[in-house]
Amino acid sequence: MMNGQPWYHRGLRFKCTGCGACCTGAPGYVWVNKAEIEAIAAAIRLDVETFEKRYVRQVGIRKSLVEFPNGDCVFFDTAKRICCVYDVRPRQCRTWPFWASNLRSPEAWTRTCSQCHGADHGPLVPFQAIQAQQRVIRV
Repeated sequence: MMNGQPWYHRGLRFKCTGCGACCTGAPGYVWVNKAEIEAIAAAIRLDVETFEKRYVRQVGIRKSLVEFPNGDCVFFDTAKRICCVYDVRPRQCRTWPFWASNLRSPEAWTRTCSQCHGADHGPLVPFQAIQAQQRVIRV
């Protein structure tokens, strides 16, 4: 913190390049809640029960989208390099890269920038907008 403010209080640059780096790679979790499950199921024209059997896994008390064995999100089209459910993507995806874990320190942000082509590029995202994104989900 600088003068009681986070190190990024002047904002950060970000512009999604659509590269898909955040949708692919090492295995992990894409947390989803009931509303997100319902929205994605409706978007791909499945009932919620069928959608959950096919695309959701239980992790403790939480739910996550399933992944391909290589860690890629099940809704990422590797041929077209796009998210197949972009308009209804989970809040975890919508708030990338402004997760608390990525903003913990300047070094954490630098690591994020090395993995995300849009981080540290594009327009300046104001501090207030970054804070709003962080409040949506804690990752």
